[in-house]
Amino acid sequence: MSGFAFAVTADGVAQSIAIDDAPTAIGALVWTHLSLGETEVRAWLTGRADLAPFIVDALTATETRPRCDAASDGAVINLRGLSSGSDQPGDSLASIRMFVSAGRVWSVSRQPLDAIERVCAAVRAGRVLDPGDLVTEIALAITDELDPMVADLGDQLDDCEESLEATQAFALRRSVNRVRVEAIGYRRFVLPQRQALEKLANLPAAWLSEEDRLHLASAADRAARMAEELEAIRERAALVHETLTDLRAEQLDQRSLVIAIAAMVFLPLTFLTGLLGMNVEGIPYAQEPWAFWGVVGVCAIMACAIAAYFIRQHWLR
Repeated sequence: MSGFAFAVTADGVAQSIAIDDAPTAIGALVWTHLSLGETEVRAWLTGRADLAPFIVDALTATETRPRCDAASDGAVINLRGLSSGSDQPGDSLASIRMFVSAGRVWSVSRQPLDAIERVCAAVRAGRVLDPGDLVTEIALAITDELDPMVADLGDQLDDCEESLEATQAFALRRSVNRVRVEAIGYRRFVLPQRQALEKLANLPAAWLSEEDRLHLASAADRAARMAEELEAIRERAALVHETLTDLRAEQLDQRSLVIAIAAMVFLPLTFLTGLLGMNVEGIPYAQEPWAFWGVVGVCAIMACAIAAYFIRQHWLR
């Protein structure tokens, strides 16, 4: 079974232990992290870990959203963070599901979570002493990784808006759509994550210290700021998309106007040349040597007169 487990003493000394030894291990904190990609995880949580069925269901659910709910003597917590190994197109966020109680944390993830490496380093460095510290470290690591991604989306949209002034309409459409889709995908989970962190910070649990609650409140505040930024990015992207659509329509109107004017100029000329070009007897001046240049001159005068009319009507600028 893939995963890992740590047993942490009260003074912060962390020791890596076998997963099967985690249910009976003793320490200020025993953290067991499992990968949900294997079918035996559910059976192991039910049998070996002896967790309640509704907790196992929460840890192994196929689809999850960020949440925090009191359960038994602990809490079920779902958070979302960046994942470089996500197999879902357009979704770079992976979930980590946790059941936290006094002295123990059980966590499960379907996709590798980028923040886990940082959290493991903090555990080995002795900065995590209890379940509250671990949950806080995970929340802060996830938030720290998401923050620059959201800021980068805003920067990309700024670049698109600057290019929009140069009327790069067709080249920008795909970039704006990509930024908008990413912002919607992030916001879908960042907003409930803020609510989950706020609820966790106010949870009446003995394993959460006052310092943990302050850090969780800070992470919730940053998540709220990211959610507001993502909403602003989504609205700005929609406005830029509408502007691009208007620019494209304006370009099409201008081109249609040019085509229509050209057709109006040449329509009477075509009628005249078609009339004189009929292969029948009786066409005036057909035998005169100046007839061809005369017709050309008449056509030129007609074209100039029609163009002058369009200019006077402000159809040509």
